[in-house]
Amino acid sequence: MTRPMGSLFLDVLAGNRSGTAKGIYSICSANRDVLEACFRQAKSDGSLVLIESTSNQVDQFGGYTGMKPGDFVHFIQTLAAENGFPGDLILLGGDHLGPNAWQLLPATEAMARANELIQEYVKAGYQKIHLDTSMYCADDAGDRTRPLNDRIVATRTLELCKTAERTWKAQFGTEPGLIYIVGTEVPVPGGARAAEATIHPTRPEDAATTLTVLKEHFTRNGMTAAWNRVSGLVVQPGVEFSDDTVFRYNRRAAAGLSRQILTHERLVYEAHSTDYQSESDLKALVEDHFCILKVGPWLTFVYREALFALEAMEIELLGKQGDLSGLADSLDRAMVKNPVYWKSHYHGNEDIVCFKRKYSFSDRSRYYWTDPGVDHAKKRLFRNLTDHAIPFSLLSQFMPDQFNEVCENKINPVPTDLVQNHIMAVIRKYARACGLTAEKSNEGNSYLYKGN
Repeated sequence: MTRPMGSLFLDVLAGNRSGTAKGIYSICSANRDVLEACFRQAKSDGSLVLIESTSNQVDQFGGYTGMKPGDFVHFIQTLAAENGFPGDLILLGGDHLGPNAWQLLPATEAMARANELIQEYVKAGYQKIHLDTSMYCADDAGDRTRPLNDRIVATRTLELCKTAERTWKAQFGTEPGLIYIVGTEVPVPGGARAAEATIHPTRPEDAATTLTVLKEHFTRNGMTAAWNRVSGLVVQPGVEFSDDTVFRYNRRAAAGLSRQILTHERLVYEAHSTDYQSESDLKALVEDHFCILKVGPWLTFVYREALFALEAMEIELLGKQGDLSGLADSLDRAMVKNPVYWKSHYHGNEDIVCFKRKYSFSDRSRYYWTDPGVDHAKKRLFRNLTDHAIPFSLLSQFMPDQFNEVCENKINPVPTDLVQNHIMAVIRKYARACGLTAEKSNEGNSYLYKGN
């Protein structure tokens, strides 16, 4: 197995440390339309695509997508081929791989499943592996309002890394070509509380301690070669989002953390939950060595935005006489029928929760687009707006940016192109912030953000 994509990735990281102000964005989504938009943008830019699945999305039992690691790899490769994107420019990553999904089990059982998870990811051909053992298991002692002890985390991280190394050698018969990411954002992932005024960055001394303890465990146990392929540390740079608030990057607050990573050879930071940050703040993150920018809910949020805009045009165009899709209603019915993916996230009275199901930044609706009833409604929507051409006046009203693109003959006024273009507008922000495209930003002032 060759690893040109891994080499390209490492080149970006090395350049970032040397001051090129370039980075890489990581697509954390299994949504077909989102991924197709990513391929289209990366093809236009001639850039590497980094696509990651989480330990909840894809695991040895199928995860919530129903896909095992091998299934997800096949899905990505097939989709890339359908979109004419070269397979050797795709780097696949596994996010938060560890006992995360099995925290209610005793540590021995949870780690046994985590080791099996790692094996399946590596055998399937993933090369970027985020080892995350930061979570408490059922029988772990300690104050659960504080992070799990660094030495317990390091011992478990080392165990998973050994599994990954053995699996690679057994599967591919070569020296491991794995790239490791370690650490986690604190507090535990899941979104900010609306009442919070700010999100505090990881303390530089805590980041240093994490790396020191991990390196000590790896080198003392004969895993120096693997440690030399640890390329990134996940920390909290001070960015997050809640239902209707974005906590903006404050580079002054993160200045010490930014400087800290340069004292460790070859490493950069990986920033999670960068969704909804302004383009200027995304660029600042990259400049400050938060080189890997994760994005997920924002992409499905704008996917939902585009579909709702299409439905608004469908209603105006066909009125009450046509065979309307009822897309939004179908989506909400599916969410109410099976509330498992949003119930613990959305709080308030019935009206507030109903609003959040549609419009929350956390976008829990992303779990429901493959529901048969919702998918049927989407197909009917697309068929209606294909059989009845969208008037330009309606397009200007509900999708003004895409109206401009149509007028400039950049896209066609058909549902697929309109949705793809709306998603790509976000991806282009990341591409520009990471220095992967020559396009210029037209970002204006924003009033959505908290922070300085």
